[in-house]
Amino acid sequence: MTTYTARPIDPRVLKELRSTDDAGRPAVPLTDEEGGAPLRCCLRRSDPGEEIALVSYAPLRRWAAATGAEPGAYDEQGPVFIHAEECPGPSGGVLPFTQAHRTVRRYSADGRILGGRLVTDPAGPAAFDEAFTEAFTDPEVALVHVRAVEYGCFLYEVRRP
Repeated sequence: MTTYTARPIDPRVLKELRSTDDAGRPAVPLTDEEGGAPLRCCLRRSDPGEEIALVSYAPLRRWAAATGAEPGAYDEQGPVFIHAEECPGPSGGVLPFTQAHRTVRRYSADGRILGGRLVTDPAGPAAFDEAFTEAFTDPEVALVHVRAVEYGCFLYEVRRP
């Protein structure tokens, strides 16, 4: 069991993204015929036949707006899959999406990147716990983003325990 909590996209933000995403485009629902899309609303993979949407999301921008940080050029936006309609959110305390190489990117309280770590052991959450512990040992680190290596997509956020 991990001591760190993966944070899905906040339900209020999801409601906004289902209308207009962070790039100003309307969300377009689609039926996921194959399944397997990493859903950032409930932190699980989609099932075949579920209605999902691919939207543009700016996680650091939204965090900065709530905290007063100024991330400058580090304010990235990118594609994320979400359910097309409201969902109940994550169902457990297990770290999601740990079965592949991931980047754990560190951010300071002012929204600047402080480095990161490539987690290359896709055996499960233990390697991620180690990366989070290492990150939060640095008092300058306010939060981390877990991102996909192959596309750089945001998967979820972890904040200081």
